[in-house]
Amino acid sequence: MEVLDLKDIALKQKHVELGAKMVPFAGFNMPLQYTGLIDEHINVRNNVGIFDVSHMGEFMICGDGALDLIQRITSNDASKLVPGKVQYSCFPNYNGGIVDDLLVYMLAENEYMLVVNGANIDKDWNWVVKHNTNGVSVQNISENISLLAIQGPNAKKMLQPLTNMDLEMVYYTVQQGIFAGIDNVIISSTGYTGAGGYEIYFKNSDAEAIWNAVMKAGEKVGAKMAGLACRDTLRLEMGFVLYGNDINDTTSPIEAGLGWITKFSKDFVNYEYIKNHKEKGVQRKLVGFELLERGIPRHDYEIVDANGNKIGVVTSGTQSPSLNIPIGMGYVRTEFSTVGSEIYILIRDKKIKARVVSTPFYKQ
Repeated sequence: MEVLDLKDIALKQKHVELGAKMVPFAGFNMPLQYTGLIDEHINVRNNVGIFDVSHMGEFMICGDGALDLIQRITSNDASKLVPGKVQYSCFPNYNGGIVDDLLVYMLAENEYMLVVNGANIDKDWNWVVKHNTNGVSVQNISENISLLAIQGPNAKKMLQPLTNMDLEMVYYTVQQGIFAGIDNVIISSTGYTGAGGYEIYFKNSDAEAIWNAVMKAGEKVGAKMAGLACRDTLRLEMGFVLYGNDINDTTSPIEAGLGWITKFSKDFVNYEYIKNHKEKGVQRKLVGFELLERGIPRHDYEIVDANGNKIGVVTSGTQSPSLNIPIGMGYVRTEFSTVGSEIYILIRDKKIKARVVSTPFYKQ
């Protein structure tokens, strides 16, 4: 499906040739699925899947003042990073909400890469530039970088022959080196599927060579292409939040259960407001839930109590391919947020009983 004014990722034609269903996503023409959501999802959980997530944004922040700028605009404590480590964080805004969630990569001393959501590249870049009051060297390299996520238990077996970097990597680490004969490729192990694996960042000019090498390596382990549809079901089974669904400009990190990436040992944008949320408590919380009856919870469905009074809203929901039960996440009034609480999802004016559960839904 072609839509005018959509950006194309470097490898778009490869996906079209493989029969991917292409859809507009985050302003890009992106592969939604290939063989089907359930088939791709189960393959990632049990074997290995290849995702093209080149819509993501990358900003370089380097040199004097780099750490200071990152500390001021992100919620987590980036001073804890050392070269080769990655941190999950968010940009708090001035209204108590979230500009975006992101990954902070420390590549070397005074050299950081911020990885942001594709739909928010311009918004995030403007936010970084606005707060760069000390003339730190910042560069938006998003349009020049491609990104493949190779996810699943056989990812290491598939990729290790392509590099002399040791892919026995701890979760949330990063390294840079030669991959598929190409230098300065960045490989990380952050994962958004809960299935293990790697992210490979490279220049668009190297995209075809790396693609060919990855596809050839994939043949040896029976790898399959995987689209954005199963990326969403995989992340939801892990209870990972998605910007635009579970968090946005109006959701506080504390409401969203992101207190663990919100460190008050330093000053950052809107520090006092969010600290107040932490100390005094919030009116609503993001929870995971399982439906106890048939039905699929969808984004924006109302959550009600036993008497039909609205107590919240669904932010993400699906029929879990791994567990074969309907699962979801949503904000509920705090008194309904404890594990075991009984809630109801309004589906076509019918109350469907659900129970608040701890996440991840899927446990290896």
